[in-house]
Amino acid sequence: MKPRWHILFGAILTILFWIASPKINLLYLTLLFLSTFLIDFDHYVCAVKNTKKWGLSCAFEYHEKTKIEEKRLIAKGIKKKGDFHIFHTIETHILIGILSLFWGGFFYIFLGMVFHSLLDVYSMMYEKNLHVREFFFFKWIYRQLTKN
Repeated sequence: MKPRWHILFGAILTILFWIASPKINLLYLTLLFLSTFLIDFDHYVCAVKNTKKWGLSCAFEYHEKTKIEEKRLIAKGIKKKGDFHIFHTIETHILIGILSLFWGGFFYIFLGMVFHSLLDVYSMMYEKNLHVREFFFFKWIYRQLTKN
């Protein structure tokens, strides 16, 4: 899902939280909103790592090309994993969830991350490319160690 959709849906979610509970701390609402799209920072890191270019437009271009290649492979019946995105893993979500036991702000970050991930899963199911994402950090580590 493109960042603009995460920003839009994140704004809607944040407004709904504010309407439902107008006394929520503004910092918490801000954390909720920001976490619904800043989780995608790991996409940017992957783009920089693979292109050696720091520009945001280069990152968008990289992901557009990746998406085209992904569709080509899917059309051929090839199911290949894509880039690894650490912030999108279950373990990262669990870590943020645990940290929320110690500071309430992490709870809103956790909610934003889960919301983002649910939007991603829905989008990937719709596009029939759910197989591309690795959802488990330890599974990814295992695959890296057992390669070759």
